[in-house]
Amino acid sequence: MTNSPHAGGSHLPDITIITPVFDTETKEIIFFTASRGHHADIGGILPGSMPPTSVNIFEEGAEIVSFKIVDSGVFDQKGLYEYMVEKPAQYPGSSGCRNIRDVESDLKAQVAANYKGVQLLRAMINEYGLKTVQEYMYHIRANAENSVRNLLMEVVKRAGSNVLTSVDYLDDGTPIKLRVEINEETRSAVFDFEGTGCEVRGNLNSPISVVHSAVIYCMRAMLNVDIPLNAGCLVPLDVRIPKKSLLSPSRTAAVCGGNVLTSQRIVDVVLKAFHACAASQGCTNNLTFGTGGKNSDGIAVAGWGYYETIAGGSGAGPGWHGTSGVHTHITNTRIGDVEILERRYPVLMHQFGLRPGSGGNGEWHGGDGVIREFEVTHPLQVSILSERRTRAPYGVDGGEDGLMGRNTWIKQRREQDKDVVADEDQGPRHVNIGGKATVLMGKGDRLLIETPGGGGWGIPSVGKGENGQERERPVWEARGSFAERAAAQTSF
Repeated sequence: MTNSPHAGGSHLPDITIITPVFDTETKEIIFFTASRGHHADIGGILPGSMPPTSVNIFEEGAEIVSFKIVDSGVFDQKGLYEYMVEKPAQYPGSSGCRNIRDVESDLKAQVAANYKGVQLLRAMINEYGLKTVQEYMYHIRANAENSVRNLLMEVVKRAGSNVLTSVDYLDDGTPIKLRVEINEETRSAVFDFEGTGCEVRGNLNSPISVVHSAVIYCMRAMLNVDIPLNAGCLVPLDVRIPKKSLLSPSRTAAVCGGNVLTSQRIVDVVLKAFHACAASQGCTNNLTFGTGGKNSDGIAVAGWGYYETIAGGSGAGPGWHGTSGVHTHITNTRIGDVEILERRYPVLMHQFGLRPGSGGNGEWHGGDGVIREFEVTHPLQVSILSERRTRAPYGVDGGEDGLMGRNTWIKQRREQDKDVVADEDQGPRHVNIGGKATVLMGKGDRLLIETPGGGGWGIPSVGKGENGQERERPVWEARGSFAERAAAQTSF
């Protein structure tokens, strides 16, 4: 079991379980199975373990370089409690895991998933033989490597140059800079991030493993062939990351936002260099809320944490519109049903839908972001960790930028907060809390989250169909269980 960003991890809530596969005859390790899951709370200074205000890794929860969670078939519950509850609470202001029973259950599910993988691998080896299985593993990697080499040659031909450059910025102004130099003889490339900003005091520092993940994702996404994602995609690439930059942070740097936000900007920079598409929302809009942890007297109070990521608009490209209300590049999660959320947590959802007009205009339109507004029915610590609140997702080739996101606290006035003033309107206050904030919301307060849209592609006036008419912005069509139910009721 491991989650350390300096042992191949991404950020602390992402816990990886690794299981060896032994040869039944020689007892040698022949494969590994692994599963990684994001856990809703692993301790730290705030519920949800994604604190927008963290400045070092100790404030973000339990860090585990390596822990043998299962030994001789026995799950080490005592050791898990020590790592997840006792050790994080030793740091001033931090708490241990607020819902260890949930985390323990999820980790057991990961262990079981790994074991299922072991069973399937052994079944395949029994049917085809170890040599054949391993050869096919190498074939898959070699095919991916060759596919990326072909892509690099196509890019040189299309761009008319073997050097590609791009730069984009985080909301705080930190640059992420990339220079790609393609060697046509070896069909390989150097990805040099020299010129990227230094480590930041906040939590947008990105571990090296996340940088490589963003690069391999981009290469696979730009391939016009159907291959499984694997390490072969990185073989032709030499990724160079400057030391002491936010892409190679020190051991104690805060990193929880690097995996979910900075990674998005790295993807934006790579795709921009390759002139592949306009920027997507560039954010995962990380929302956490909950209760518990250490109180003002330093006493641990039982509680819970909730975490969700919120969709936005994807960028348009040469020949396609962006998609509205989707996760882009990372997360790839489905948000929970509103009915379940309201049943299990002290919140009421006021609105959740698309944010019309937030996608950038162009020959091809960027996708729209979403609006998500909820009210708390009980005092809660609410936190938001987001980007693209001061810098818009870029358009390409004359396409317009997507709209920036915005987080608004609709706060009820209270005597105890001293914001009830006799000569002022007594309606709720609308407070822009910025991209990264944590607030103690009282009963009746609401949070309105407006996520960014995607950038457009091409000059808007060029967007004509075959009949000379303006292209229509794509309309989202309802699908899934609710749409099926509505259709059934209509036809009844």
